[in-house]
Amino acid sequence: MRMLADVGPTKLHDPEQERVRDAADTLIFAEAPDAARAALADVDALCEHLVATERWSEERAAELARDLVACGPLAPVA
Repeated sequence: MRMLADVGPTKLHDPEQERVRDAADTLIFAEAPDAARAALADVDALCEHLVATERWSEERAAELARDLVACGPLAPVA
C-alpha cells in the first residue's frame, strides 16, 4: 500500500489502484491456492499493461509485483 501512496493517481488510475488493493487483500487472506494464483495473474497482467503502454518502467512494475507477492501465502502457489 506504500507504493500506492507513493505513486498515487498520477501513475495508476482508480480502477488500477483498486486492482492492486484487491490483489493484496486476496493474497493476505487467501484460503485457497486458486484465489492466490488468480490474484497474482491479475497483477502480472496489470504490470505487463503498464510496461507495454510505457506508463511504467519494467523495474517499477517488477517492484510492484514483488511487493504484492510478499503479501501472499508462505507456500508457493504457482
